[in-house]
Amino acid sequence: MSTLEKHVDVGVPIAKAWDSLHRMEDYPRFVEGVRDARTEAGRRAHLDVEAGGRSREIEAEVSDHEDERVMEWHTTGAPELTGSFSLQPLDQNHTRVRTRIEYDPDTLREAFGGPKGFAQANAIERLVGSDLAHLKDYLEQGR
Repeated sequence: MSTLEKHVDVGVPIAKAWDSLHRMEDYPRFVEGVRDARTEAGRRAHLDVEAGGRSREIEAEVSDHEDERVMEWHTTGAPELTGSFSLQPLDQNHTRVRTRIEYDPDTLREAFGGPKGFAQANAIERLVGSDLAHLKDYLEQGR
C-alpha cells in the first residue's frame, strides 16, 4: 500500500468546512472524475467516477469522529482505497484540511488505467493536490 498525505488551508471556519465535506452530492464540484455522488443509508456513500477513460461505481463506508473533526472512509469493493479528512482550526475563520489516502498502485491502475510506478504516484499526487485546490475554491466561494 502507498500513502499520500496533503493539506490545504482554507479561509472558512471549521464548522463550515466540516459541514461541506459531509455533502456528498457536492463532491462532483471539487473532486476530479466524480460525476455523481450521494449519501446512502447506513453511513454509506455511492460515487460514479470516471478516470483514465473508464467509468466505475464506487461504494464507500464513512465514519466520523466529530469531536476530533476526522472523517474516515474506505471503499467496500474494488478498487480498495482508504482515506480520511481531518480538520484543524487555524483561527476563527481559517481551517487546515488534511487528507490521507492509502491505495495499492497496481489495483488503481487496473481499475482506471494510467501510468505505472513513479509516474502513477506523481499523477495521483497532482490529482489530489488539484482536488484540494478545488475544495478551497469551493469552500471560499461560499457554495
